[in-house]
Amino acid sequence: MSVLFAVFIGIIQGLAEFLPVSSSGHLNIIQNIFGIENVETNYFSFDILLHLATLIAVFIVFRHEILKLIIAFFTLVKKLFTGKLRKINTDERMVVMLVIATLPLGAAVFIKDYIEAIGGYTKIVGAILIFNGVMLFVSDLLAKGGKNAENAEYSDSLVVGVCQVAALLPGLSRSGTTITAGLARGFDREYAVKFSFLLSIPAVLGANIMNIPELMHTPVPQSDLSAYFFGMLAALVTGIIAMKLLVYIAKRSNFRVFAIYCAVVGTLAVIFGK
Repeated sequence: MSVLFAVFIGIIQGLAEFLPVSSSGHLNIIQNIFGIENVETNYFSFDILLHLATLIAVFIVFRHEILKLIIAFFTLVKKLFTGKLRKINTDERMVVMLVIATLPLGAAVFIKDYIEAIGGYTKIVGAILIFNGVMLFVSDLLAKGGKNAENAEYSDSLVVGVCQVAALLPGLSRSGTTITAGLARGFDREYAVKFSFLLSIPAVLGANIMNIPELMHTPVPQSDLSAYFFGMLAALVTGIIAMKLLVYIAKRSNFRVFAIYCAVVGTLAVIFGK
C-alpha cells in the first residue's frame, strides 16, 4: 500500500464518517467505479485502524463530556446496588440513553451479510445516497425542538438507536440519520449532533471488539507501517475538523449543502455505476 493511497482513504474516512454524507457509501462508489482496491477486504487491519483513528477523534473533541460520562457510569452502577436509581443526575441519564440507543445494534449481526452484498451495487448505493440527501433536506424543515440531556425521553434514544441500525446501509450516513432522528423527536440541533457523535463511541468500539479475532490473524505488514500511520493520522485530523465543522453548522446554519452534495454524487453513481 502506498502512503498516498492510505492518506486518500484516511481523508475520505475522516470527513465522511462525521459529515452526514456516508463514509461507507463513498468508499463503495469509489471502489466500484474507479476500480480501487476494496480496503475492507484487502486491507482489513487498515480498515479497523481507520475506524480506531476516528474514534480517537471523538474522544479528543468531546473529552470533557466523555470524562463526565465515565464518572457518571460508575456512580450509576453504585446507585444500582444501593437502590437509589430514582435519583439520577443529567450525566447519568445520558449514560442510560446511550445504552438504550446502542441496544438495537445487536441486530447488525443478522443483517451484516446483506449489507455487504448491497455495497457491491453502485446504482443501489447511489440511490440510497440520494435518499440520504432528501433526508438531510427534510431535517432542515423540522421544527426546532427544545429537548436536551435534561428532558429528552428514553423512548427518544431508542428511536435514534433503531435509525442508527438503518444507517448501516452503504450510502445512508450514520451521523445524518441519527441527527435527523433526534431532530424528528424534538431534540435541539446542538444536542442532536452531540448525541449522535457520542453514540458513535459504543458502535465503533463494539465493531472493533467483534473484529479482534480476525484482526489477530491479519497482522500489519512491515512494509505498510508508514502508510498505515499516515492514513490513520489523516483520518484523525480530518475527523476532528469534520466534527467541529458539523457542530458549528448545527449552531449557525443548515445541512442543505450536504443534501445537495449527496443528491449530486448519488445521481452520478446511479448514471455511471453498475
